Amino acid sequence: MVCPTPTPIYTGASQLIVTLLLTVSSKMPLCGGLGAAKPATPEVQAVADSVKSELESKSGKNFSHYEVIEFKTQVVAGTNYFIKIHVGGEEYIHARVYKALPHAQEKLTLSSFLESKTKNEEIVHF
Repeated sequence: MVCPTPTPIYTGASQLIVTLLLTVSSKMPLCGGLGAAKPATPEVQAVADSVKSELESKSGKNFSHYEVIEFKTQVVAGTNYFIKIHVGGEEYIHARVYKALPHAQEKLTLSSFLESKTKNEEIVHF
């Protein structure tokens, strides 16, 4: 039995438009999904700094070293920052910080954190 050659669903201009849309959408963050890891920026260090005292209080530790290494974001009704923070020695913490939309005029919120992480451990949703 010989199978016929499939007919393309999109041809000509339609194929070009579909190709462009797929290319653009593959480079845009997915609403609700966790974006790719990015190196630390001064803005994200400031986000982490704003919750440092709360993180120290909740973990029961004082961090003499507190440096953002990398982060991921999740677009929700605002932004969740998933931040890998080096807190000294071989110890890392993953912190989730919520930033509301500007019109809400809310402060940054430490939503959750995970202790005993490593330098090479991937940031995942938590």
